[in-house]
Parts: sequence; C-alpha cells; structure tokens
Amino acid sequence: MSSLKICSPAVVGELASKMLGYNLTTKQTPKDGVQVKTVMVAEALDITRETYFAILMDRACNGPVMVGSPQGGMDIEEVAATTPELIFKEVIDIFEGVRDDQALRMAANLGFKGELERQAADQIKRLYDLFLKVDATQVEVNPLGETPEGQVVCFDAKINFDDNAEFRQKSVFAMDDTAESDPTETEAAKFDLKYIGMDGNIACFVNGAGLAMATCDIIDLHGGKPANFLDLGGGVKENQVYAAFKLLTADPKVGRRLFLYIKN
Repeated sequence: MSSLKICSPAVVGELASKMLGYNLTTKQTPKDGVQVKTVMVAEALDITRETYFAILMDRACNGPVMVGSPQGGMDIEEVAATTPELIFKEVIDIFEGVRDDQALRMAANLGFKGELERQAADQIKRLYDLFLKVDATQVEVNPLGETPEGQVVCFDAKINFDDNAEFRQKSVFAMDDTAESDPTETEAAKFDLKYIGMDGNIACFVNGAGLAMATCDIIDLHGGKPANFLDLGGGVKENQVYAAFKLLTADPKVGRRLFLYIKN
C-alpha cells in the first residue's frame, strides 16, 4: 500500500481502512517498517512548479539563514552537489528579522514572478515568524510550489524543534509520539540522559558529549565497537547515574563490557 493516495471523498474511508494497522516501509523507516496508526486527509492541489525553501540555524553565521532553490520536490543535497549555483542563501539578522528586500530577493531567486513573487515573499516572512514562535532549529518546505490558480502553497514541510525550549513549548512537545522511538532512548530521555544505541558490545558511560564521542572513537581505534553513546551531562545527579547503569546493563549486547569515563 502506497503512503500517498489521491481519491474522491467518497472512498476516503475505504482507503484509510486499508492503511490503518498495516506496516509502512519507506526510506525513513526501519527495515520492517512502522505500523500506521494515523491517516492524514488533505485537499489535493495541482502543482505547476516546485521550489525548495528552508530556514535553519547555521554555526558559520551564528544564527538563522534562509536557504532556497528553484529546484524543489527533490533531494536538496543532490541539487547542491550537482548544481550549486541554484542554491541561494540569505543571512537573517536576529535583531531585524527577515527584511522585505531579503524576502523579495529570495522569492525572485526561487523563480516566482509578478504577483506570485509578492505572495512568496509574504509566505517567507510568515515562515520566519513560525520559526521564532515554536523555537525551531529548522523549518524546511519542500516543495514550496505554485498552483495553476496563482497560489503559492507550502505543500510539504518538516520542522525540527529545539529540545532546550521544551519548557516554553509544552503543547508542541506533548504531541511527540514515542511509539516508533527506540525504547531505551525514550527511557533515557525521562532522566535527561542523552543516549543513542549503536551496534557494538562495549557500553559507554561518560559525562560530557565531546568526551563521549572521543570515547567511542578510542574504542573503535583499538578494535572494539561501542554499544551506545551515553552522555550524562555535567550536572549529573545520583538518580541519573543509577538509571544509566540500569539501561546499560539491560542491553543484551553488552554483557559485562563497560567503559566508564568520568571527568572531574
């Protein structure tokens, strides 16, 4: 069953029943796929042209940047590799926000013309407002397209949220569905532990993300394979240490192999 179906309202129920409860396998799912528990129904619109637009945090610029390309609806990494001249960037001043001239220039670079250029510029400014409002680290619209009726529409989007802003974005993080997440990673997050499962058999128990990465590298350098990345953080408490030990020792891959590295 395809993840996308175009149909009339009369057969929505029938198609949804064939999707719900079944496994969906795509490039973004595990090998065995994930069980479909929710189906989104949206209005279908014709697209005459597709572009790419994103707002994201850029270390080199010490803040947010706009990235756009008139080549949308495809892998943007491929566009950047084969036709880098079609990638356009605008650095956003965090005090000024997106200026009108920046929004219009990006809209023009995306290939919008006439009234559509003004519409696209308005969409770009609204997307930056969203970026700030929800404490996003990335708002990616692919495609940002135009319709035969002369509309500029965000047809598909992906938003990443800053984990450190959870206290401000409770309604956003309340929607997080952990059913498809790794159970160990989900349990670790309850104790504010940064855990990522890996394929090796040597558990890593480290405080400090940089030190944890270096520890994984050292293990690999000497022929071992880390079973996990685990950062307890600098202000770790006793209950977090206890929870971390429980998580690591419960991993059947680990056995008794544990690499403990605690800095003062």
